Amino acid sequence: MRIAIGLGITAIAILFAGRRILFLFRLVKSGTGSFARRSTVTSQIEAELVEVLGQKKLLKKLVPGLAHFFTFWGFLVLLATVLEAYGTLFKNNFAIPFIGHDSWLGFLEDFFSTSVLLALIAFAAIRIQNSPSRKMKSSRFYGSHLGAAWLVLVSIALVVVTLLIYRGAQINDGSFPFGHFAFASYLTANAIAPLGISANKVLEAIFVEMNIAVIMAFLVFVTYSKHLHIFAAPINIAFSRRPNALGALATTPNMDPETLTEDASFGVGKIQDFSWKQLLDLVTCTECGRCQEQCPAWNTGKALSPKLLITDLRDHLFSQANILVKPTNNLDGELGPTTRAATQLVPDVISKEVLWSCTTCGACVQACPVDIEHVDAIIDMRRYQVLMESDFPSEASSMLRNIENFGDPWGLGQRHRLDWVTELDFEVMVVTDEIPESIEYLFWVGCAGALDERARKVTQSIARLLHRANVGFAVLGPKETCTGDPARRLGNEYLYQTQAAQNIETLNALKPKKIIASCAHCFNSIANEYKDLGGNFEVIHHTQLLNTLTKASAFGSIASGMAERITFHDPCYLGRHNRIFADPRGALSSIDNTSLVEMSRNKEQSFCCGAGGARMWLEESVGTRVNSARIDQGLATTPDVIATACPYCLIMLDDGLKAKQTDGLASDQIMVLDVAQVLDRAITASNQDKL
Repeated sequence: MRIAIGLGITAIAILFAGRRILFLFRLVKSGTGSFARRSTVTSQIEAELVEVLGQKKLLKKLVPGLAHFFTFWGFLVLLATVLEAYGTLFKNNFAIPFIGHDSWLGFLEDFFSTSVLLALIAFAAIRIQNSPSRKMKSSRFYGSHLGAAWLVLVSIALVVVTLLIYRGAQINDGSFPFGHFAFASYLTANAIAPLGISANKVLEAIFVEMNIAVIMAFLVFVTYSKHLHIFAAPINIAFSRRPNALGALATTPNMDPETLTEDASFGVGKIQDFSWKQLLDLVTCTECGRCQEQCPAWNTGKALSPKLLITDLRDHLFSQANILVKPTNNLDGELGPTTRAATQLVPDVISKEVLWSCTTCGACVQACPVDIEHVDAIIDMRRYQVLMESDFPSEASSMLRNIENFGDPWGLGQRHRLDWVTELDFEVMVVTDEIPESIEYLFWVGCAGALDERARKVTQSIARLLHRANVGFAVLGPKETCTGDPARRLGNEYLYQTQAAQNIETLNALKPKKIIASCAHCFNSIANEYKDLGGNFEVIHHTQLLNTLTKASAFGSIASGMAERITFHDPCYLGRHNRIFADPRGALSSIDNTSLVEMSRNKEQSFCCGAGGARMWLEESVGTRVNSARIDQGLATTPDVIATACPYCLIMLDDGLKAKQTDGLASDQIMVLDVAQVLDRAITASNQDKL
């Protein structure tokens, strides 16, 4: 009877869980794209070791991270007790061969049993403290399925409690395979010993079956709930992109007009248009809310929550599952979709307000412990809206037309590309045909750096610094055109590829040794995204070169005598997207008599300025302006200078600061400057002091 009950429970659970897993596999497989590896085997192994076994991303929040770490490792270690439980069905004093009587194993099992119970208490406290009923939308659990989360905590607790009770009963009836190092089991045994040996034998029989029943029920529940991530997360992490940082956008559709057919479609308009990896993202979401907690749109009152976007898409995926995975009699014998879901994702599933609120800053991707790629999904849906539906915010129209007709978002044209040079007291080489051998760097000025009044001053500072350090550089002038980044982030992939092809042709003809970019978006495009279109160039950001020059004492001792507090804002496309954190700080720290103070959100957790994702050209009428929220974080450090390293950030933060100054909420003495401007100003003052 004992064996029949245990195996019967197991068989039923495996039947239900197995059917669900097969269904989920077919559902994910219904997505587009090849199942080829998206990264190298070496990087995949590293990801599994660091993110899965090491729980690196989860440990960024220390208390919940440690609780999850011990729960995860408890899950792995206590698999040995599952084997012991099934063995006990057949033999009361069963022990795992070779190691089943070793004290270390008994201790590990009891240590992690206790650790898991303590972790569950921590989880409960965290959920109560951060309950949406208390914190409303500021809670990262807002919108999550809280009932399922509590049920999981109770289920895990029951697994451990039933385990310890039957182990304690085994000790009392003499069938326990371990010695006193299994401390928790012996404490349980002492508690139930007064019941007598006969009662303990009954308890042992009952709680072994209960332990198996709870484990099997938990297995079934996991496959039918958001806690599927227990099994899906290691797979999703293995197939995620493994660049140095967030890297280029994952997809670059073929946009060549000569090869397009009448039924060609771009982007994602329906759920089946997503790739299998993106569908795997949807079923992997843990609803932990770490992405939501970091999102600048959500934190400033916008409709976009990366978590809710993923869960809404997931719910829609399951609602369409009967269509996507309906069996057919294919000639190859495989199961596959017969028809396609007709529901438009935008606006039927994802509202337009949600879609266009994203700044593509990547904070959600950075925070996600299971490597969900939210930004790729958003950009793919934007591509469909722009290219297939011609449906996008009206204020972006002029920006797109300007890029297409004039080569820059402002529509000022190529004849103004060199206006910034006129205010310099030295000549800047403009490349016409070939780059001379003596020129080491091609300075990619960028649209903002050449055409925006504030960003021009940054360009001039960079040029002066390079001239002072005797660095040979040249510029393209009228040959330079927009990299296409704003168009790509808005969803106009065709315009992006047109711009990129033109720039790649120009650069390939000139063969620059190295390219300097002052705009983080230009830097990211040329360095990371042009590769997919045949553009392989060595690109450095201007702060990287400036830091190298200051370390080499190219400017001498910089002691201006200006005692200033400087706080640095990490541009998203420089920091999170490319992991350049140290160089701008190194350049600033080279200035004597200045102190560098960090904002509460810095480096990987930096808060967006609000310009990315083409938001710089879109209206922001809902909630708090993103640049205003970021300026508040900067002002909290009581700075003299808020420094940055991207013209988009410079413009947005300067606008935010001026609004605060107009309202009397900030001192008129505070300035927003680029790292190059801070360095240029300090060197100029230092040289004057030496005269």
